[in-house]
Amino acid sequence: MVLCYPSTPKKLAMTVGCFVAGAGLFAVGMHLSYVYIAPQQARIKARNDFVKERLRKKYGYGQGKQ
Repeated sequence: MVLCYPSTPKKLAMTVGCFVAGAGLFAVGMHLSYVYIAPQQARIKARNDFVKERLRKKYGYGQGKQ
């Protein structure tokens, strides 16, 4: 608001509107992030378990052969 010094009610309304729109976009992004994080974590866990099992079978880790 400093650069628009003689502020008018219209400029104030535009500033508030832009702020609300930005906050709304931020909230939507945060919501989508929380919605999609559980499936991503499940995929990562499944991949890690697969890799660990594959290494265990290939190199015999966890069977006393280290």
